[in-house]
Amino acid sequence: MFERFTKGARATVTGAVTHAERAGAGSITEEHLLLSLLDQEGSRASFAVAALGLTDRRSSVEAALFEARRRGGMTRADADALADIGIDLTAIVSHVEEVHGEGALWGDRKGRRRWSGSPGFTREAKRILEKSLRIALGRGDRFIGEEHLLLALAASPGVVADVLAEHGATYGTVSRALYGDGDAGQERRAG
Repeated sequence: MFERFTKGARATVTGAVTHAERAGAGSITEEHLLLSLLDQEGSRASFAVAALGLTDRRSSVEAALFEARRRGGMTRADADALADIGIDLTAIVSHVEEVHGEGALWGDRKGRRRWSGSPGFTREAKRILEKSLRIALGRGDRFIGEEHLLLALAASPGVVADVLAEHGATYGTVSRALYGDGDAGQERRAG
């Protein structure tokens, strides 16, 4: 599949590896893909990211991703669903961190020993890469660009999509920033 990636999309994946290694993560997640996309310049995706104001709010995006890691990767919808049945996720996270230390619920913490070589992709990150291919093909594109990775991140349920949506970057708004108003329905076909 990587032979279908544009130079920019390859740079995004390589940047995600760098973000994971810098963080001491044992694997490359969707979060690393998003952070790498936010680093890119001069591409369709970087234009959309800037148009949606994500570049100016990078620290807010990073803080939201950090809070999601603290919650053990649970989305705000998960926290709301637990609250509906009387479970306060914030209180649970605070108690766990009080007993076991900050970041105890993180799925992939620093200091974890890795085997040799670069970290691998999580199942969710692989799904993002696969979804970017489906989105590209659904649009009639032969190659996968950073814009397809950004759309895949916005369209795939989870923490990254939640953080993007909190910052005004839903699949529809990203699609409009990339292609104009008439393309928001592509998500269904790319699905």
